[in-house]
Amino acid sequence: MAEKESYPLMNAGRWPQAEKIIRDVVWKNVAANSALPPKLVRMFFHDCFVRGCDASVLLNTTTNSTAEKDAGPNRTLQGFDVVEQAKAAVEAVCPGIVSCADVLAMINRSAWKVQTGRRDGLVSRLTLKDLVVLSGAHTIGVRHCSIINRRLYNFTGKGDTDPALNATYAAVLKSQCPPGDAVATVGMDPGSSVSFDNQYYQALKQGKGFFQSSKIVGKLLLGSSDFLTEFGQSMKKMGAIEALTGAAGEIRRTCAVVNS
Repeated sequence: MAEKESYPLMNAGRWPQAEKIIRDVVWKNVAANSALPPKLVRMFFHDCFVRGCDASVLLNTTTNSTAEKDAGPNRTLQGFDVVEQAKAAVEAVCPGIVSCADVLAMINRSAWKVQTGRRDGLVSRLTLKDLVVLSGAHTIGVRHCSIINRRLYNFTGKGDTDPALNATYAAVLKSQCPPGDAVATVGMDPGSSVSFDNQYYQALKQGKGFFQSSKIVGKLLLGSSDFLTEFGQSMKKMGAIEALTGAAGEIRRTCAVVNS
C-alpha cells in the first residue's frame, strides 16, 4: 500500500490491509459496547446528507467556522473516537492513502460491498425507494423519549395521543417515556432493536412506527423480503453521493482537523 495516486470510486478490495485494520478496530469496540453499531450508521447518514460523503461531519469547530458536528441534529452523534482510532491505526501502516471519508464508509460495511476512493472535504441523488429502504436502519438502536413525547401526550395540543400509533404500542412507550422525560431512551424497532432485520417494516404495518414520518414510509413499503440485499445496494448508492475524488479535497492526517 505505497501508492498515493487518486482514484475514482471503486469496489472495496484495493486496500485489503486497511480494511482488515479498520474491521479489527470496529469489532474490538463493538465487543465492548454493543450499542455502537447504530451510532456509527447514524454518523454515516448525517455525513452523506450534508454536501455528500466527505467526512465533513468529523471536523471540529474552529475560530472561523462552526462544524457540522456542533449543529443541532448532530450534537447527539457518537462514535467519533472509534473513527479516529481506525484512522490512526491505518495511518500507522500506510500514511496519507486512506481518507477519513473512506474510513467512515468502511466502518459501516456489513453485508454490502463498499466503494473506496473518496477524498476528505475542506468545508441527494437517491430515489424514493432508496429512502424507504434506508429508513430500515431504524431497525437497530435507541432514541431519546423527547423525540416521541409530543405524539404520546400532546399530539394536537389537547393532551391527546397520535391516533396513528398502535394503542398497545403507545401504552408500552408511555410506560418507558414519562411525560416530559428527555433523558430516557427506547428502542426504535419494538422487540427487535438489537437485530438488523426487516422487522422495522413489519412494525410499521401494525402502527408501531417510532417516528411520525414512519406513517409515510408505511404507505410505501417494499414488496421484497430481501431487505439486506436492497439495504446494501442503497447504502452503496448513498455512499457515492457527491463523493470527492481525484484532486478534490484532501487525505486528512487526523479526521477532526484539515491538514495545515
